[in-house]
Amino acid sequence: MTDPLPLGLGNLALSRKEDFKEFANAPRRGQPRLLTRAELKALTAEARAVYDRLRREWHANLGPIRTQQLADLHEDLWDIVDSNQQDGDKAKGAVAVDAFPGLGKTTSVLAFLREFHHREIAENGEFTAQGHERLPVCRVGLTGNTGMKDLNRAILEFFGHAGRNRGTAAQMGQRALDCVLSCEVRVLALDDLHFLKWRNTSGIEVSNHLKWIANEFPVTLLMIGVGLAEKGLFSEGTTSGDTALAQTGRRTTRLDMQPFTIKNEAGRREWRKMLLALEKRVVLADKYPGMLADDLSDYLFARSTGHIGSLMTLINRGCQRAVRSGIERLDRDLLDRVKNDEASEKARRELEAALDKRRLTSRPRSSNRRAA
Repeated sequence: MTDPLPLGLGNLALSRKEDFKEFANAPRRGQPRLLTRAELKALTAEARAVYDRLRREWHANLGPIRTQQLADLHEDLWDIVDSNQQDGDKAKGAVAVDAFPGLGKTTSVLAFLREFHHREIAENGEFTAQGHERLPVCRVGLTGNTGMKDLNRAILEFFGHAGRNRGTAAQMGQRALDCVLSCEVRVLALDDLHFLKWRNTSGIEVSNHLKWIANEFPVTLLMIGVGLAEKGLFSEGTTSGDTALAQTGRRTTRLDMQPFTIKNEAGRREWRKMLLALEKRVVLADKYPGMLADDLSDYLFARSTGHIGSLMTLINRGCQRAVRSGIERLDRDLLDRVKNDEASEKARRELEAALDKRRLTSRPRSSNRRAA
């Protein structure tokens, strides 16, 4: 089998420095050993319970998988972060990861932030020259009611600052700057930026505050959200309020992530590579080469509509049911009984019909059936 990860890894809030450090420093989860039916039967009741628990945790954490989309995003992020070595009197370029839900934005960004944290600690040590805890990354999640004071409070909450619950917005902003400088933060990640209502007073206030952060904080501002372009983050605008938003956009590079596509051979090959990678991670006694990449390729594309988040959810839930029911494999009959997210279920019918009638296919022409 394999040793479980330390207890508590599933109970983290990445908006707090202790939890983010635990996430960043946790050892890679070990894949449970694949047992045959005979080996499963030979386990004692206690050993089987432990093995099945390890498989539950493993299947619930199959990602991230280094898809081409993730690799491209990471390359762009490294370009931007590594180029932001300007002196403190110059504003650094910001980046916005702007893409539809279900494409793995947050998962991909967190994987990058973890790598960046490791590199900075390896190069510079766990403590600054002044003896402060080094925190290369500060990650904050926004809500629908976030204003300037709320954003400052959220940054202070990450550091566990004693003054996070009192003071004016300006006072909290200065405390946040002190924390960032003391801990030598290099990337400030703001997740769920789309929760802001950009066109109202709060949105303009936060946009101006982001400009202040870009000017005063020696960090790369990394924003993650859905429909940020439509909300005006990058627009020139025609009113004074719109122009305030556009100034943030002038300094911001927009990155996106695309769903898998089967409209061309290259897209179909990428889809197959994804399924082959997933096959290797599935721990079911009766799995076989081609279980996903051959026998379920079209079916899985229809059920996920090419969105990696929906695909991972379906595979995770399917594996949980396969273990619990004793079926120990994934097939269409089992997966038909597994519910997926509402967006995928709504979009699935038309795509499924086209695939069933061979008007579309997810299989590349050059693939060899049963390729491992």
